[in-house]
Amino acid sequence: MKEFIEGSHAIAEVIKSCRPGVISAYPITPQTHIVEDLAQMVADGDLKSQFVNVESEHSAASVVLGGSATGVRVYTATSSQGLFYMQEVVFNIAGMRLPVIMTCANRAISAPINIWNDQQDSISLRDSGWFQLYAENNQEAVDFHLIAYRLAEDKRVMLPVMVCMDGFILTHGMETVDIPEQEKVSKFLPDYKPLYKLDPAEPISMGLLADPDYYMETRFAIQETMRKSVGYLSEISREFNDVFGRDYKDLLVEEYKLEDAEKVIVAMGSVCGTIKEVVDEQRAKGKKVGLLKIISYRPFPYARIYEALKDVPKVAVLDKAVSLGAYAPVAVEIKSAFYGKKKGPKVISSFVGGLGGRDITMETIYEVFRRLSAKEVNFDFVDLKPELLKEEYGE
Repeated sequence: MKEFIEGSHAIAEVIKSCRPGVISAYPITPQTHIVEDLAQMVADGDLKSQFVNVESEHSAASVVLGGSATGVRVYTATSSQGLFYMQEVVFNIAGMRLPVIMTCANRAISAPINIWNDQQDSISLRDSGWFQLYAENNQEAVDFHLIAYRLAEDKRVMLPVMVCMDGFILTHGMETVDIPEQEKVSKFLPDYKPLYKLDPAEPISMGLLADPDYYMETRFAIQETMRKSVGYLSEISREFNDVFGRDYKDLLVEEYKLEDAEKVIVAMGSVCGTIKEVVDEQRAKGKKVGLLKIISYRPFPYARIYEALKDVPKVAVLDKAVSLGAYAPVAVEIKSAFYGKKKGPKVISSFVGGLGGRDITMETIYEVFRRLSAKEVNFDFVDLKPELLKEEYGE
């Protein structure tokens, strides 16, 4: 059923249809509307679930860890500093192979305090053992939550999934969204049957001490699962298309007008909508440009990206995060996809933009394409304000 609906409300509706038994979250902008809606659904009796109020994000993550460990489908959501506050538990959830689903309403990291969007929060936890899927629009955000549960609870996987949606741009944005019917959701996502759980009748231990004789193999096991899951994502995407009629191909990347492209921008999240508009305008003028949208940041689809970009002469990577003191994180991954390969772009330029919610406009994208005509840009910021830099540095 199609509705003109706020992104956060749409996420609450799809989570309701997934039938989690335990929900726990602590309110933090811009995630709050999602869990407010879910709490109201539970209070009204529309969702049969336990909504556990807690005093912090660390506790919220601990509650869903415990719920998942007892064999219950669970859900949480957070953002920015809240994600960092629960970081310890986030790593534990992956290490214990628990299929927790989390919405990350992407928001900048303090200090200075900033409540607007970039992707620094989730990117900073890229090594935690969680899958990370990035949505361009609210329809994708809704669909990716359904896919996340299917992936996480797959007996071959048993790992948590973070669905990342740009704060305010998507969480508070109004769009027409096809809210899946419960009958179809139940067909695609059957009741959760855990592979293992804490049960007094059949006691097991979880999250034990692993000394040097055992620890490294646990990391290897997660790494191998991530590697193999590239194929599982393709399987699940086909099943999703069969039920809902929306085709996300392999759920790794989306190729937008790459067939003969000479210049391509690589990006993640809502900015891809703006890039598509520029690509369409440039194509109408005879310019051979395109977009490679990354959906899965973890696992990172190196082989898929290589195939998509190997014949493109010039590539620009537009990050909405930065590894301070190093380079931009997505750009580093893209460059490594071509390391040691015989084919690949002659130019891979790295740009950082949109930090702290600064608008990435169509003019910004035009500027990236213009700068891609020149020599390679190893690393640079776009849309900096010279007057503020002069005030900061006196230059």
